[in-house]
Amino acid sequence: MRVIYDWRLARVIDSNSVIIDEIKWQSVRTISSVSGRMEDLQRGRVSPEAKVLMSRFPDSRPDPDGHLENPDWPPLSSEEEDLLSEVAVKLARNKVARSAGDPDRRLDMLVTSQIELRAAYTTVESRCVEWAGLLLPVLDLDGKRDDIPSVLSNSENIGEAAEKLETETPPFQPSQAEWLALKELSKRCQDIKRTLESSEASIRLIAEDYLPSLSKLVGPLGAAKMCVLAGSRERLARMPSGSIQVLGAHAAMAAHRRGAPPPKHGSVIFSMPQISRSPRWVRGKIARFIAGKASIATRIDHFNGEPLSDEEVYKIHKKSEEIRDKFPRPPKKR
Repeated sequence: MRVIYDWRLARVIDSNSVIIDEIKWQSVRTISSVSGRMEDLQRGRVSPEAKVLMSRFPDSRPDPDGHLENPDWPPLSSEEEDLLSEVAVKLARNKVARSAGDPDRRLDMLVTSQIELRAAYTTVESRCVEWAGLLLPVLDLDGKRDDIPSVLSNSENIGEAAEKLETETPPFQPSQAEWLALKELSKRCQDIKRTLESSEASIRLIAEDYLPSLSKLVGPLGAAKMCVLAGSRERLARMPSGSIQVLGAHAAMAAHRRGAPPPKHGSVIFSMPQISRSPRWVRGKIARFIAGKASIATRIDHFNGEPLSDEEVYKIHKKSEEIRDKFPRPPKKR
């Protein structure tokens, strides 16, 4: 015997689909009450009417999808169809509202905006520095790079900017319109930088709370990017270490499918100094080791394990240094 049910009623049927017993939902049907029942069914819960029938017939088993293939199941009335349309809208709104508190979605928004802001800042800052180098030809662009946008945005003219930057007065004075354009660009650069710093601070706060072990291992920004690239913390926790190792290497993986050698690491793992500052011939070994530990750290975070201690993280980083020191020279070509 099976108990088949939907939000309206439940039935007990035998192997020949003969109805043995039936209970209908008798309460007042409102949008809130129906949406509550629909949410329970979507979560895999058994309806109250089905529970009563299962208690009456202990040998029966629940079949939540059985009504879909039962030709005798009563069709929806026009009133029920209209009610379900309104319920569907309410369920969609509830789902959107709940997603606002989902750390995975919030990290996705923050990391995506951080990447876009970083690209915008790099472009505007480079243009600002290059423009300053044109007007101040003897300026030490490398040594004063971090100060140039701030100084330009807070100076009244190019001469004052040259004095603050401790360089020679420019031989050519730009027009007022050109100077105002450069000053406005410098202000925009500063605004983007402040917004970028605010975005990264928010990412750190969420990542350190949502991914504490992984944040200690690869840094909060790296942990957040891994989570976003994987799709969610749960997907990252279920991902093999080999896939974590190449997260962010989309172009290299696409080339590998066309016959190129497989990538040794993705952009997130490579951003760690233990890998990026190591010789090229040992980066793959360190990346594989770090990815394995990152996989364990993510599972600890997702399944509410005891977070990694500072001492454990130190030992992992120490081990990566030992791997690097073990291969001081590139392998001989065969």
